[in-house]
Amino acid sequence: MAESRISEIRLASSKPEYAPDENVEVNVRFAIEGGLRDAFTEENWTKAYGSNDVSFKIKYGVKLTSGGFRKKEMGRTVDTYRKASIFWTRNPKLVNPMKEKRVWVQVAKNFEPFIRLSEEEVRQELFDFDERFVFGASDLGSGRHKVVAETFASWQKHDYTEAGSVKNGSGELEITVN
Repeated sequence: MAESRISEIRLASSKPEYAPDENVEVNVRFAIEGGLRDAFTEENWTKAYGSNDVSFKIKYGVKLTSGGFRKKEMGRTVDTYRKASIFWTRNPKLVNPMKEKRVWVQVAKNFEPFIRLSEEEVRQELFDFDERFVFGASDLGSGRHKVVAETFASWQKHDYTEAGSVKNGSGELEITVN
């Protein structure tokens, strides 16, 4: 299986300058690419269902920090997971008219279930991340600040993949507090 990795992490702020009494909003976007994503296919779901390997869980985390030598954690650290449940159904609402598909995947993000009709949509739900951080501008203090994100993800061994983990850090996002 090919190596898995975390894509380039994109940091986005709603605006570049904030007053000390405002809340800063930073979105952190990244995806898991490579072997793990490529192995999560309809053919492998069907094989996994046949061998009773019907649950896939990926644990991930995002930490936002600011500062140089003494990094200060900003907002709440995300440390959670996403779960994919592989199931068999005859539900007529899930019928793909192009083929006889019986094995489906339900992805749970923050305990909210999603069922998508294509492989790529399932992969996007499971392996694409967009986390929002909100914290007070007063936590940064006045002046110009550089904010960075650190991400990690890990998963267990399954019929279609080996156990693994990945980490990556982002570039800097500059925020000014007046």
